[in-house]
Amino acid sequence: MSAGAALLRAHGVARRFGRELGLAATDLEVREAETVALLGPNGAGKSTLLTLLAGALEPSAGRVERREGVHVGWAPQRPGHYGRLTPRENLELFARLEGGPDPAAAAARQLAAFELPDGGRASGSLSVGNRQRLNLAIALLGDPLVLLLDEPTASLDPAHRRRLWELVGALRDRGGAAVFATQNVEEVEGHADRVVVLRDGRLVFDGSAAEYEREPAELFA
Repeated sequence: MSAGAALLRAHGVARRFGRELGLAATDLEVREAETVALLGPNGAGKSTLLTLLAGALEPSAGRVERREGVHVGWAPQRPGHYGRLTPRENLELFARLEGGPDPAAAAARQLAAFELPDGGRASGSLSVGNRQRLNLAIALLGDPLVLLLDEPTASLDPAHRRRLWELVGALRDRGGAAVFATQNVEEVEGHADRVVVLRDGRLVFDGSAAEYEREPAELFA
């Protein structure tokens, strides 16, 4: 498949945390109708890159550009919601922040779509799997054209993993894109059009999934 136009671009984006390098200057395009697997060992810079692309962290250098009108949904690895609020309250709050016309209806749709509990329990008391599903439900508010997902299936059961990949596939089919950090080889093989590899805060590979398969393993060691 030929590459589509860019939806999101990082131009020399970098981040330092004091003296520690989180991410060296990195150029990256996220294009129409593609899914990008973001690989690398723990501490390689994957979460930092996703957070910068999401606009939730300011770069120390460089910039991130979005195509005009492109809405980005972000599901961080740790809970990105308020633990004292219920799932419904969280969804209504984030839907309101998105500027949607009917936050209550949007919350109800996401509660049903992700089979989230709708009682009075605070989100912080939910199971790890339910908290991750709430993360994803929030990320998908507002019908984003780009999804940024940090280890999205780590806490999901098989049925909800399948549901997530169906949603990602539908997004890709309508010209959107997803970038997902993962340690799961099967997810790369089954869902990635393109692979980006980070090591020690530096991008060491950016190519198609087929090109990645042909690269010697020692390149990424």
